Amino acid sequence: MNYYVRYIDQIIERYRKSTGAIVIVGPKFCGKTTSCNNIAKSIYRINTKAIVERTTINPKIALEGEEPHLIDEWQKVPDIWNYIKEDLDIDYKFGKYLLTGSSTPADKTDIQHSGAGRLKMVKMRTMSLFESKESLGIVSLRSLFENKEFFPHPNQEQTLEKTAFQICRGGWPLSVLSQEESTALDVTNSYYDGLFQFADSKNEKFRNKKTDYFKTILKSYARNVSTSASMNSMINDVRQNNERILDDSTFRDYLEALKDLYIIEDLEAWCPNIRSKTAISSSPTRHFVDPSIACSALGIGPKNLMNDFNTFGFMFEDLAVRDLRIYSELLNGTIKHYKDNAGLECDSVIHLQDGKWAAVEIKLGGEELVNYGAKKLNLLKNKLITKSDTNPPTFMAIITAFGPCYKREDGIYVIPLNCLKD
Repeated sequence: MNYYVRYIDQIIERYRKSTGAIVIVGPKFCGKTTSCNNIAKSIYRINTKAIVERTTINPKIALEGEEPHLIDEWQKVPDIWNYIKEDLDIDYKFGKYLLTGSSTPADKTDIQHSGAGRLKMVKMRTMSLFESKESLGIVSLRSLFENKEFFPHPNQEQTLEKTAFQICRGGWPLSVLSQEESTALDVTNSYYDGLFQFADSKNEKFRNKKTDYFKTILKSYARNVSTSASMNSMINDVRQNNERILDDSTFRDYLEALKDLYIIEDLEAWCPNIRSKTAISSSPTRHFVDPSIACSALGIGPKNLMNDFNTFGFMFEDLAVRDLRIYSELLNGTIKHYKDNAGLECDSVIHLQDGKWAAVEIKLGGEELVNYGAKKLNLLKNKLITKSDTNPPTFMAIITAFGPCYKREDGIYVIPLNCLKD
């Protein structure tokens, strides 16, 4: 099976030059072991009960091998973390170890040190459209921050139907590699069911969790995807839909577990320094690591999205946020969202370490929605220029699901997601 180059490969190579061990975290099935196996020169797999028992007795055997050395499913023997720290204290080398784990996080009570200065956590997500070879890549996020122009493109091949499929299939490697669309959707749905299998977990926090509770909460999250719904409103949503009566404590406990499993990934609020009485919302917007999880939770497919453009819009925003996160990380950037008490919102604000930033609206497409997005972006720019100490944005853009790629007369870029790369 062909290997699709992943952005995480570049990030791992970067940190191999500055840290002794890299811990690759992320949701199950996103390709962590496959990517690391392409970099490692040796591997120790903790994939059977016998190996777990043997390694628990003598964790040092997991560290033996040519460097860079990969330890797969390390969290099944959490004491490995402590032995790596000890080994790096004695013989520190950059890029010595790679650690991956796909079942559940390790029980933190078994870890005796933070790993600061020795171990670097790197988050891996599912495949972006450029990684899955479904983006033309004619617009580079890096180039936009460097004020480089791009040529307009008609982008006639991308359709809403294709976008709906990409949302429901997600960026799971085996789903992407599936030849038939129906098979790809089946693989994704099977992944969803497998996300909550913890019977063999050494971590009590997960072993005692109920699968139906996870799915009930994810349904509520999916109904509120790409919104700033509060915890209380989601708890009420669960109760109103008569799915299950969960008390607040149980709901929050399971929600934290979903975060630890890298299944949900909220978008934090961006708070520029505004010199006025305008209050900036600190509430995050609700997002998944991959939009297919939301679709699987609700039991919907591409045809359902085509029949419900309101839901389609929220799911597309989730897809776009996923890709923007992946591309931004290559630039050492982060993305957040903006909302103030005057009702002004911006779906995504990309912020780089050098202080440059960009404002991005996410819309399905079409002239009316593009014009609406442009109006919001111009209002935000004018407000920040007159009422804040924030520098003007390096660029503003509207990410669409289909349609042409071009620059408007007001300077705002219109960029279909399938035209974007890092």
